[in-house]
Amino acid sequence: MKRLLVFFLVIHTAFAGMAQLKEVDSGVYKWSELPTKEGDKRVGRKIMEGSSPHFSFLEIHATTQYKGANPAPPHTQENIEELVIVKEGSLKLTMNGKSEVLPKGSVGLIPPLTEQSMENVGDGPLTYYIMMFTSKKEMDIPRVKEAGGPLSVNFKDLKPEKTNKGQSISYFERSTAMCEYFEMHVTELDRKGPSHTPHSHAKSEIILVIEGRTEMIINGETYQGTEGDLFFIKSNEMHGISNIGDSPCRYYAFRWI
Repeated sequence: MKRLLVFFLVIHTAFAGMAQLKEVDSGVYKWSELPTKEGDKRVGRKIMEGSSPHFSFLEIHATTQYKGANPAPPHTQENIEELVIVKEGSLKLTMNGKSEVLPKGSVGLIPPLTEQSMENVGDGPLTYYIMMFTSKKEMDIPRVKEAGGPLSVNFKDLKPEKTNKGQSISYFERSTAMCEYFEMHVTELDRKGPSHTPHSHAKSEIILVIEGRTEMIINGETYQGTEGDLFFIKSNEMHGISNIGDSPCRYYAFRWI
């Protein structure tokens, strides 16, 4: 009887794990509809969790730390890489003992086995997105070391480049411990219309809206997004984004394989 009970517990746990790692859906994730969890001077918002074409584990959430919130103790992730995007406020990001204060619009790329901590050092709330991911392929620590290791990009150091539809800002283009290729940029469309004709590629992609009104078509389905909303496009899905407002729109785009 005891062995039978253990067997059923193992089966239950396995199915629970499989349910947790269901492949995330393509489409739009609305900031206004995200479930929230409040703690001591902080609010968490879960955006998505599951697997994807390239990742055995993919989780994205947003955290708000109010002034005076105690940061989490320094810690490391053994087999998870992280991308941090500052939505508002000032983030003190420490990686392997090296600290930098990152303003709104800045990002940090944290490889596995990197000691990290995040602290609100501004006068108001700090809100940041975190993308956590584990590759289906074996992680490659030597590869990320060759690419430069942990990375912080201060928005104040970036220079926009003019395009025929607005402007673009490049953040990084490199390999990581979990990705053979990972690229991130910001696009601004200064008038109504598409950024480009619908297309597809082997890379998975996330579009995170910073400002304005946007419309995304993914495999024939149409979605709309405003500030804080996130579009997820899986590998090889036909997609295209447009500005549908009377004022400029801006969004982060990050792609990986």
